[in-house]
Amino acid sequence: MLGYLVLLAFQIAGAWFIAPHILRYIPLSGDLKTFAHAAIFAVLVWIIGLVGSQVLKDVRMPSSSTLAAALVLALIGAALIVFVPGLLAAIPLKVPTMAVPLIGAVIGYMVRRG
Repeated sequence: MLGYLVLLAFQIAGAWFIAPHILRYIPLSGDLKTFAHAAIFAVLVWIIGLVGSQVLKDVRMPSSSTLAAALVLALIGAALIVFVPGLLAAIPLKVPTMAVPLIGAVIGYMVRRG
């Protein structure tokens, strides 16, 4: 259980800080950039999960269905941001806009981690 908590922290921090550097090389703008950012979040969460499964004890290796679940939930989070703009205003906490797809990617990873 502790291994998954450490992995969760690494996935959130790693994807949050690495994704903008990758996105810089993809020439997109507008709403399409939001969906690309979500897809990059999902792939980074999965890759960090692959590395974490080798390094951390008692953490299983993620499968391709784990990547698919992370990708689907991250894209759902991006769709919520794009098509339901009042969503972030309804959340009582001050949440950065791109945190919704990142949280979706991490939840998708944790739901289908085996």
